[in-house]
Amino acid sequence: MVEMEFGAYVGLDWGDQAHTAAVWDVGAQRRTEKRIEHTPAALHEWVAQLRSIGHGGRVAVAIEQSRGAVFDALSGYDFLTLYPINPRSAARYREAFCPSNAKDDPTDADSLLEMLRKHGESLRPFVADDACTRSLRLLTEDRRELVDQRTAHVQRLTDRLKAYFPQALTWAGGLTSVQACEFLEHWPTLDAIKRARPSTVRAFYRQHRHSEASIDQTLKAVRSAMSLHRDQPIITAAVMMVRSEVAQIRALTASITEYERQIAATFAEHPDAPIFASFPGAGAQLAPRLAAAFGTNRDRYAGAVDMSTLSGIAPVLRRSGKSVVVQMRWACPKFMRQTFHEFARVSIGQSAWARAFYQQQRQRGHSRHQAIRTLAYRWIRVLHACWKNRTAYDEKKYLQQLARRGSPLAALAA
Repeated sequence: MVEMEFGAYVGLDWGDQAHTAAVWDVGAQRRTEKRIEHTPAALHEWVAQLRSIGHGGRVAVAIEQSRGAVFDALSGYDFLTLYPINPRSAARYREAFCPSNAKDDPTDADSLLEMLRKHGESLRPFVADDACTRSLRLLTEDRRELVDQRTAHVQRLTDRLKAYFPQALTWAGGLTSVQACEFLEHWPTLDAIKRARPSTVRAFYRQHRHSEASIDQTLKAVRSAMSLHRDQPIITAAVMMVRSEVAQIRALTASITEYERQIAATFAEHPDAPIFASFPGAGAQLAPRLAAAFGTNRDRYAGAVDMSTLSGIAPVLRRSGKSVVVQMRWACPKFMRQTFHEFARVSIGQSAWARAFYQQQRQRGHSRHQAIRTLAYRWIRVLHACWKNRTAYDEKKYLQQLARRGSPLAALAA
């Protein structure tokens, strides 16, 4: 424990209404406790007091989160060094000295303060990324949340249509499309489209660029279609729900499109955009996510293994006596792990060596997702090397490098 690195140490237990801080004044060798209301004025006033307690030096703050209103507010002060603590680590540390599992805000703050003072060398301080990277990270995460919300609405819409109008799943098209939304707004039931003039239906499909042959086939199917049932209460309730789900899907699709425009504009300004855009299959969605995962601070990750473990792609080894188990790493940023997993999956169809590596893993008996995670682990090494050296990826050069090293992948990818 090297106390003179900081003028004060703080364990901050945050809450929705108020926060509890345990402060250790290094100069006075004294602990104080403070309850801070969750208002901008109260929080900034407390930070000003911390500056005086720290005697103008740096102040270390342990807090059980890495994002949120309080964390974001504190990260704006240059004299504060924030140490985000994993909630599971904080809980386990607290339980080690309090087996009864009693929990109280002051006790939690004291526990965080003790972790920081006694084990600070094992904790990783927070280093803020540049503004462009932070924007990309927030925008891509929010976009994915909107996509997940839309998926939930599409699933509910699918279930309702199956219950009374299953033909719409074929005639409307993809349920996230504008065509599907307009189709269900015009003809929410089988009776509605049967009553429609063939010329109206034909004009609708022409507007959405369908061939005359496919339109004729659909019109023929409409004429011969039979209702699943004619239980009017079920149909009435279902139509209400379908209209509600369609409105939600329309709004979410418009928002997702706007997010994608903003992500593209932000990514174009990112200094490492050419690097991540060069990877096979990265595309408009995954390239910005890869850039957000790595950031621009080249000192953050000493090696590719740091990124592999942080993202959860690297497995965890559990060894006890004669038992040795290798399992998936669950404690990790889920969106980051998802990013590398999805990139590896897409790369299988774009990269010769990635496809050969995936097939090799499957032949060894690995499940599909195990094989993709193993490929993602391999890709992180390549991504890290290109990012560290500020060079774009070149598939041809990488295959030549594999051949020089005698890797069997070079022959398999040929």
